[in-house]
Amino acid sequence: MVDLKNVFKTYNKKKVIEDVSLEIEKGTITSFIGPNGAGKSTLISMISRLIAKDNGAITIDGQDIMQTKNNELAKKISILKQSNAINLKLTIRELVSFGRFPYSQGKLTEEDQSKIDEAIDYMELREIQDKYLDELSGGQRQRAHIAMVIAQDTEYILLDEPLNNLDMRHSVQIMKTLRKLVNEMGKTILLVIHDINFASCYSDHIVALKDGKIVKQGRTCDVIDKCVLKDIYDMDIDIKEIDDRRICVYF
Repeated sequence: MVDLKNVFKTYNKKKVIEDVSLEIEKGTITSFIGPNGAGKSTLISMISRLIAKDNGAITIDGQDIMQTKNNELAKKISILKQSNAINLKLTIRELVSFGRFPYSQGKLTEEDQSKIDEAIDYMELREIQDKYLDELSGGQRQRAHIAMVIAQDTEYILLDEPLNNLDMRHSVQIMKTLRKLVNEMGKTILLVIHDINFASCYSDHIVALKDGKIVKQGRTCDVIDKCVLKDIYDMDIDIKEIDDRRICVYF
Protein backbone atom coordinates (compact mmCIF):
# COMPACT_ATOMS: atom_id res chain seq x y z
CA MET A 1 0.00 0.00 0.00
CA VAL A 2 1.07 3.56 -0.74
CA ASP A 3 0.32 5.86 2.17
CA LEU A 4 0.60 9.65 2.14
CA LYS A 5 0.07 11.70 5.29
CA ASN A 6 -0.15 15.51 5.31
CA VAL A 7 2.16 15.99 2.32
CA PHE A 8 3.11 19.50 1.20
CA LYS A 9 5.18 20.87 -1.69
CA THR A 10 5.91 24.53 -2.43
CA TYR A 11 7.56 26.13 -5.48
CA ASN A 12 8.49 29.82 -5.37
CA LYS A 13 6.29 30.37 -2.31
CA LYS A 14 3.30 28.81 -4.10
CA LYS A 15 1.80 25.66 -2.56
CA VAL A 16 1.44 23.14 -5.37
CA ILE A 17 0.55 20.29 -3.01
CA GLU A 18 -1.23 21.21 0.18
CA ASP A 19 -1.90 18.81 3.05
CA VAL A 20 -2.59 15.74 0.89
CA SER A 21 -3.35 12.48 2.67
CA LEU A 22 -4.43 9.30 0.90
CA GLU A 23 -4.05 5.53 0.87
CA ILE A 24 -3.65 3.61 -2.38
CA GLU A 25 -4.74 0.01 -2.23
CA LYS A 26 -2.50 -2.73 -3.59
CA GLY A 27 -3.55 -4.58 -6.73
CA THR A 28 -5.56 -1.70 -8.18
CA ILE A 29 -5.46 1.04 -10.80
CA THR A 30 -5.70 4.49 -9.25
CA SER A 31 -6.07 7.44 -11.62
CA PHE A 32 -5.20 11.03 -10.72
CA ILE A 33 -7.44 13.49 -12.54
CA GLY A 34 -7.92 17.24 -12.47
CA PRO A 35 -7.24 20.41 -14.48
CA ASN A 36 -3.80 21.62 -15.52
CA GLY A 37 -1.81 22.84 -12.53
CA ALA A 38 -3.76 20.72 -10.05
CA GLY A 39 -0.57 19.07 -8.75
CA LYS A 40 -1.07 15.60 -10.24
CA SER A 41 2.40 15.20 -11.76
CA THR A 42 4.07 16.73 -8.71
CA LEU A 43 2.31 14.27 -6.44
CA ILE A 44 3.27 11.22 -8.48
CA SER A 45 6.87 12.50 -8.67
CA MET A 46 7.02 12.76 -4.88
CA ILE A 47 5.68 9.23 -4.47
CA SER A 48 8.48 7.98 -6.73
CA ARG A 49 11.03 10.23 -4.94
CA LEU A 50 11.96 12.02 -8.15
CA ILE A 51 11.31 15.21 -6.24
CA ALA A 52 11.40 15.71 -2.49
CA LYS A 53 8.38 16.56 -0.39
CA ASP A 54 8.61 19.57 1.91
CA ASN A 55 6.58 18.09 4.76
CA GLY A 56 4.58 15.00 5.57
CA ALA A 57 5.25 11.29 5.19
CA ILE A 58 5.17 8.90 2.23
CA THR A 59 5.48 5.17 2.84
CA ILE A 60 5.21 2.13 0.59
CA ASP A 61 4.30 -1.12 2.32
CA GLY A 62 5.10 0.59 5.59
CA GLN A 63 8.60 1.70 4.59
CA ASP A 64 9.54 5.38 4.40
CA ILE A 65 10.66 6.04 0.81
CA MET A 66 13.27 8.52 2.02
CA GLN A 67 14.94 5.73 4.00
CA THR A 68 14.98 3.25 1.11
CA LYS A 69 18.17 2.65 -0.90
CA ASN A 70 18.00 3.71 -4.55
CA ASN A 71 18.52 0.24 -5.99
CA GLU A 72 15.92 -1.30 -3.70
CA LEU A 73 13.41 1.43 -4.54
CA ALA A 74 14.02 0.78 -8.27
CA LYS A 75 12.97 -2.83 -7.73
CA LYS A 76 9.80 -1.67 -6.00
CA ILE A 77 8.67 1.32 -8.09
CA SER A 78 8.97 2.14 -11.78
CA ILE A 79 7.92 5.48 -13.24
CA LEU A 80 7.41 6.98 -16.67
CA LYS A 81 7.32 10.76 -16.77
CA GLN A 82 5.83 12.99 -19.46
CA SER A 83 9.25 14.18 -20.62
CA ASN A 84 10.99 10.94 -21.51
CA ALA A 85 13.14 12.06 -24.45
CA ILE A 86 16.40 10.11 -24.74
CA ASN A 87 19.00 11.52 -27.14
CA LEU A 88 21.13 8.38 -27.37
CA LYS A 89 21.10 6.29 -30.55
CA LEU A 90 19.15 3.33 -29.20
CA THR A 91 16.94 0.62 -30.62
CA ILE A 92 13.63 -0.26 -28.99
CA ARG A 93 15.15 -3.44 -27.55
CA GLU A 94 18.11 -1.54 -26.11
CA LEU A 95 15.77 0.98 -24.49
CA VAL A 96 13.57 -1.73 -22.99
CA SER A 97 16.66 -3.49 -21.61
CA PHE A 98 17.33 -0.41 -19.43
CA GLY A 99 14.38 -1.55 -17.34
CA ARG A 100 16.47 -4.50 -16.14
CA PHE A 101 19.35 -2.35 -14.84
CA PRO A 102 18.32 -2.55 -11.13
CA TYR A 103 18.71 -6.33 -11.37
CA SER A 104 21.56 -6.89 -13.83
CA GLN A 105 23.60 -3.68 -13.53
CA GLY A 106 24.01 -3.85 -17.33
CA LYS A 107 25.02 -7.55 -17.54
CA LEU A 108 21.83 -9.07 -18.90
CA THR A 109 20.98 -12.62 -17.83
CA GLU A 110 18.65 -15.14 -19.46
CA GLU A 111 15.91 -14.05 -17.07
CA ASP A 112 16.48 -10.42 -18.06
CA GLN A 113 16.15 -11.28 -21.75
CA SER A 114 12.92 -13.14 -21.01
CA LYS A 115 11.47 -10.10 -19.21
CA ILE A 116 12.52 -7.88 -22.12
CA ASP A 117 10.84 -10.21 -24.63
CA GLU A 118 7.68 -10.28 -22.54
CA ALA A 119 7.51 -6.48 -22.32
CA ILE A 120 8.12 -6.04 -26.06
CA ASP A 121 5.34 -8.51 -26.84
CA TYR A 122 2.98 -6.79 -24.39
CA MET A 123 3.38 -3.57 -26.36
CA GLU A 124 3.21 -5.27 -29.79
CA LEU A 125 6.70 -4.08 -30.70
CA ARG A 126 8.26 -7.39 -31.73
CA GLU A 127 8.40 -6.62 -35.47
CA ILE A 128 10.10 -3.25 -34.97
CA GLN A 129 12.24 -3.98 -31.90
CA ASP A 130 15.48 -3.35 -33.83
CA LYS A 131 14.39 0.07 -35.11
CA TYR A 132 16.06 3.14 -33.63
CA LEU A 133 14.01 5.50 -31.49
CA ASP A 134 14.56 8.42 -33.85
CA GLU A 135 12.93 6.37 -36.61
CA LEU A 136 9.69 5.92 -34.69
CA SER A 137 6.45 7.85 -34.51
CA GLY A 138 5.58 9.55 -31.22
CA GLY A 139 3.15 6.78 -30.40
CA GLN A 140 5.69 4.03 -31.08
CA ARG A 141 8.24 5.77 -28.84
CA GLN A 142 5.66 6.06 -26.06
CA ARG A 143 4.88 2.34 -26.30
CA ALA A 144 8.61 1.57 -26.20
CA HIS A 145 9.03 3.59 -23.00
CA ILE A 146 6.06 1.83 -21.41
CA ALA A 147 7.63 -1.51 -22.41
CA MET A 148 10.79 -0.43 -20.55
CA VAL A 149 8.72 0.21 -17.42
CA ILE A 150 7.01 -3.18 -17.76
CA ALA A 151 10.41 -4.88 -18.14
CA GLN A 152 11.48 -3.36 -14.83
CA ASP A 153 8.89 -5.71 -13.30
CA THR A 154 8.13 -3.68 -10.20
CA GLU A 155 5.14 -4.16 -7.94
CA TYR A 156 4.23 -0.47 -8.27
CA ILE A 157 4.03 1.25 -11.66
CA LEU A 158 3.65 5.04 -11.88
CA LEU A 159 2.72 6.61 -15.21
CA ASP A 160 2.44 10.32 -15.91
CA GLU A 161 0.05 10.81 -18.85
CA PRO A 162 0.91 7.50 -20.59
CA LEU A 163 -1.57 8.15 -23.41
CA ASN A 164 0.36 11.17 -24.76
CA ASN A 165 0.93 10.93 -28.54
CA LEU A 166 -1.18 7.78 -28.84
CA ASP A 167 -4.05 7.25 -31.25
CA MET A 168 -7.33 5.69 -30.11
CA ARG A 169 -6.31 2.10 -30.84
CA HIS A 170 -3.05 2.29 -28.95
CA SER A 171 -4.61 4.26 -26.08
CA VAL A 172 -7.08 1.41 -25.61
CA GLN A 173 -4.23 -1.11 -25.95
CA ILE A 174 -2.25 0.63 -23.19
CA MET A 175 -5.22 0.77 -20.82
CA LYS A 176 -6.12 -2.88 -21.47
CA THR A 177 -2.50 -3.83 -20.84
CA LEU A 178 -2.48 -1.94 -17.53
CA ARG A 179 -5.71 -3.67 -16.53
CA LYS A 180 -4.13 -7.02 -17.42
CA LEU A 181 -1.02 -6.26 -15.36
CA VAL A 182 -3.25 -5.62 -12.35
CA ASN A 183 -5.68 -8.50 -12.85
CA GLU A 184 -3.18 -11.19 -13.86
CA MET A 185 0.07 -10.11 -12.20
CA GLY A 186 -1.14 -8.23 -9.14
CA LYS A 187 0.60 -4.96 -10.03
CA THR A 188 -0.43 -1.67 -8.43
CA ILE A 189 -0.71 1.14 -10.96
CA LEU A 190 -0.93 4.89 -10.37
CA LEU A 191 -1.45 7.11 -13.37
CA VAL A 192 -2.00 10.74 -14.19
CA ILE A 193 -4.59 10.92 -16.94
CA HIS A 194 -6.53 13.73 -18.62
CA ASP A 195 -9.13 11.63 -20.40
CA ILE A 196 -11.76 11.13 -17.70
CA ASN A 197 -13.54 8.47 -19.75
CA PHE A 198 -10.44 6.26 -19.77
CA ALA A 199 -10.17 6.90 -16.02
CA SER A 200 -13.83 5.97 -15.59
CA CYS A 201 -13.66 2.77 -17.65
CA TYR A 202 -10.38 1.30 -16.40
CA SER A 203 -9.75 2.58 -12.85
CA ASP A 204 -10.64 0.99 -9.53
CA HIS A 205 -10.14 4.26 -7.69
CA ILE A 206 -9.82 7.90 -8.69
CA VAL A 207 -8.13 10.79 -6.88
CA ALA A 208 -9.38 14.19 -8.07
CA LEU A 209 -7.11 17.18 -7.45
CA LYS A 210 -7.54 20.91 -7.87
CA ASP A 211 -5.16 23.68 -6.79
CA GLY A 212 -2.94 21.18 -5.00
CA LYS A 213 -5.71 19.74 -2.84
CA ILE A 214 -7.78 16.59 -3.04
CA VAL A 215 -11.34 17.45 -4.01
CA LYS A 216 -12.58 13.86 -3.94
CA GLN A 217 -11.10 10.38 -3.70
CA GLY A 218 -12.72 6.99 -3.74
CA ARG A 219 -14.25 4.40 -6.01
CA THR A 220 -14.68 5.37 -9.63
CA CYS A 221 -18.46 5.56 -9.26
CA ASP A 222 -18.09 8.04 -6.38
CA VAL A 223 -15.86 10.44 -8.34
CA ILE A 224 -17.43 10.21 -11.80
CA ASP A 225 -20.39 12.18 -10.57
CA LYS A 226 -21.91 15.31 -12.11
CA CYS A 227 -21.56 17.45 -8.97
CA VAL A 228 -18.02 16.27 -8.21
CA LEU A 229 -16.85 16.91 -11.77
CA LYS A 230 -18.42 20.36 -11.70
CA ASP A 231 -16.31 21.16 -8.61
CA ILE A 232 -13.16 19.87 -10.30
CA TYR A 233 -13.46 21.30 -13.80
CA ASP A 234 -15.82 24.27 -13.35
CA MET A 235 -18.05 23.03 -16.17
CA ASP A 236 -21.20 21.00 -16.56
CA ILE A 237 -20.47 17.43 -17.60
CA ASP A 238 -23.32 15.10 -18.49
CA ILE A 239 -22.88 11.44 -17.54
CA LYS A 240 -24.35 8.51 -19.46
CA GLU A 241 -24.48 4.89 -18.34
CA ILE A 242 -23.28 2.58 -21.14
CA ASP A 243 -22.70 -1.12 -20.41
CA ASP A 244 -22.42 -0.36 -16.67
CA ARG A 245 -19.74 2.26 -17.35
CA ARG A 246 -20.08 5.97 -16.68
CA ILE A 247 -19.25 7.96 -19.79
CA CYS A 248 -18.74 11.73 -19.51
CA VAL A 249 -20.16 13.91 -22.28
CA TYR A 250 -18.48 17.32 -22.31
CA PHE A 251 -18.14 18.30 -25.95
